[in-house]
Amino acid sequence: MFLKRLRDKKWFQFASNLYVLVLTIFLVWMLFFDQNSLLIHMELRREIKKLEQQQEFLREQIDHDREVIESLSDPKELEKFAREQYYLKKPDEEIYIIEYEDSVKQKQDDDQ
Repeated sequence: MFLKRLRDKKWFQFASNLYVLVLTIFLVWMLFFDQNSLLIHMELRREIKKLEQQQEFLREQIDHDREVIESLSDPKELEKFAREQYYLKKPDEEIYIIEYEDSVKQKQDDDQ
């Protein structure tokens, strides 16, 4: 009796149609279980977005490095860079490195 009333309902007739059942199973399979599922596509999209951001960051770094290289083509700039970064000096010079208390504390923290 209950089954007979259920079969008479329009939505049950539609849902029990063989084509609708096969299509539903196919969609569930493609969305969740397949090798090319929607979940995998979303994960790959996130990874692509992350890689594009990394690519943009690296391009900015390349531009910055290119500017530094261009500035180092001048001999005076090259000398300034060598003195500041590598503490190079001329043979008759003496170099004094002045450290402030804040920088000493940071170096000690970095060493630990």
